[in-house]
Amino acid sequence: MGVEVSSVLDMGGDLAGTYRRTQSSGASVDPAVVEADLAAVERDGYVVLPGLLTPGECDEVREAVGPLLDRHGRNRFEGHTTQRVYSVLNKTRACDRIADHPRVLALLDRLFLPNYLLSMLQVINILPGEQAQMLHTDDGFYPLPRPRAALSAATIWAIDEFTPENGATDIVPDSHTWADRVPQEGEREPVVMGAGSCVFFLGTLWHGGGANSAARPRLAVTAQYCEPWLRPQEAFTLSATRDTARAVSEDIRRMLGYSIHPPFVGQVDGMHPKRLLEPGAQGL
Repeated sequence: MGVEVSSVLDMGGDLAGTYRRTQSSGASVDPAVVEADLAAVERDGYVVLPGLLTPGECDEVREAVGPLLDRHGRNRFEGHTTQRVYSVLNKTRACDRIADHPRVLALLDRLFLPNYLLSMLQVINILPGEQAQMLHTDDGFYPLPRPRAALSAATIWAIDEFTPENGATDIVPDSHTWADRVPQEGEREPVVMGAGSCVFFLGTLWHGGGANSAARPRLAVTAQYCEPWLRPQEAFTLSATRDTARAVSEDIRRMLGYSIHPPFVGQVDGMHPKRLLEPGAQGL
């Protein structure tokens, strides 16, 4: 295209003309709050962000996803006594506020390159009797050796209160800095938090769903994100319809892949992918 890739990257821009890079809503968050959140994440590998959703918003999520909880996990990792909902964006708008919450985006703005991507949005309902999930890291499938900077980050939102008994997510603090060490089961610590709260953690942190010995299910939503030059877990450009892409916020649209990683990664037929959302746009 007649432009040196390195020079474009050095400028921090891309080659887009009509559709310029958009700023995330994370810019609206008090920088002092973000710096405190970031310091905790860098130190411990995670941070709990309390009370981001109101009780009414939790009820709205619960009512919207309840009818979608119609199947159980297919293996030990998904959990045979756990219900999961995939392709959430095509099924309800109730979880959009989770995927694009400014407090979360403000952290992602500081951790990753611009136009980072949504990697996964999923509802997880751990039923009574479920065993603890195996400990794992969320970006372990990217074949780059540790220790290293995280390539992804995740949030798990408590729609129901998280307790040690009902399947609260277990984390292994400080494990984001490890090289090849694998944690022991005794190192798991439950993330206890109220409904409407969120735990944000790096993709290099060891964690897993807890066992549910309580009498009630534990409902949560997870939104995961990755660097813009990586392949996300969910192929949103295939799973999310164009009507969905038009309906969501600009933040979510950008994170679905309707954006460019400089200088021109993500282009469609040599053009910005947002052109696919223009009235009358034809598929390839």
